Parts: sequence; C-alpha cells; structure tokens
Amino acid sequence: MLEIKYFTVNPLQENTYVLINEKKQCIIIDPGFYYENEREEFLQFIRESGLEVVRLINTHCHLDHIFGNALVVKTFGVGLEIHEKDQVVLDRSPQSGLMYNLPFEPSPMPKSYLKEGEKVILGEDELDILFTPGHSPGSISLYCAKQQFVIAGDVLFKQSVGRSDFPGGNFETLARSIRQQLYTLPDDTVVYPGHGPSTTIGFEKVHNPFVPEDPTSRFA
Repeated sequence: MLEIKYFTVNPLQENTYVLINEKKQCIIIDPGFYYENEREEFLQFIRESGLEVVRLINTHCHLDHIFGNALVVKTFGVGLEIHEKDQVVLDRSPQSGLMYNLPFEPSPMPKSYLKEGEKVILGEDELDILFTPGHSPGSISLYCAKQQFVIAGDVLFKQSVGRSDFPGGNFETLARSIRQQLYTLPDDTVVYPGHGPSTTIGFEKVHNPFVPEDPTSRFA
C-alpha cells in the first residue's frame, strides 16, 4: 500500500507529492519547493520519517513543478525522469523563471525518459504511465489501479483543467487526453492534481465545465 503525502508550495501553490511504500521507500513527484522554509520542511519530513528517496519524477516540466529538482538530485543522489517530449520545456525553464521573475537553480538533465504504457515500480507497488499531453507536449499522469488513484499533474483539476495556451499546449489535445486516458478510469478513482484539492473521475465527468464526458456538449 502506498501512502500519499503532499506539500502545497511556491508562489503558484503547486502540489508536490511523496509516494511512500511499506518499506519506507519513496518517489518524489514534481518537487516545487521554492522558498527556504519549504525546502527545510520537506527535508525534515524525509529525515524524521526515515525515508529512502529512490526516484524523482516530473509529470511535466513547467517551472513551478521543477523548482526543487536540483535539491532532490543533490541531496538524495537520484536521477530525474520525465517524458521525452517535455525535454524542450525543461530546456527553456531557466528563461521562463526569469520571465516570471522567479529565478531558480536550473534542473539537472534527465537520467532517463518515461514511456507511456510502461510502469513505475516501487517495491511491490506499481503505477501505470499514461500519456496525457495538451497542457504541455509531454505531460504524463501516474495511475495506481490497486489503490484507485491518479497523479494527474496539471491536466485535470477539480471542475477545471490545465492551461493550454503555453508553448506546446493545445486545448483539443488536452480534452482528448482527459477523455481517452482519464475519463476511462473507474469513476471512484481519486485525482490528485498539480494545484488545488483532490477530486474523482466520476465527479469530473459530470461536473467539469471545460471537458464534459460528452464531447458534443456546447461547453466542449
């Protein structure tokens, strides 16, 4: 069984996730720690919980999800894993930081690329890699069938969706990702988004005004 811990951090209120198994091994997903107190709280949590950090994954590489990549890599000696199609987003992230007046230590380059259809393994637990572009060209979501949850990055929020007006984004692609990759999951699947509160697939299929389950809706 995986325990899910999250931190809401940085000026953009991003959700950073830590998935922890019964052996106290963990995966860090989208470390967005920007301020020093956020970094200290995170490191203290890892130390006091006796956790072994074994993987670092970005669902996508917009700057608010990668502020802490360098910290995690340097502190725990793990390599970054992303989808190859988001490499271009990672490459221009330092310029994005300056543009938004949020300079940060550049992220290390990936040690490997994650591929849709493969699995992320943590001990006896596994997550399916779903390719969900549209917010960014290489956005992925991580689905745990055993525990019925999905880490969705900035693809799907509670009654909202990720922006599609950034470079490499596209609303039609985003809507297709949601309908084909996320809305096909069981209705009681819990969605843990990159911003805001959790929701469920069933709730969003009925109540999401941006991507309703029926693509013929006037809101689609």
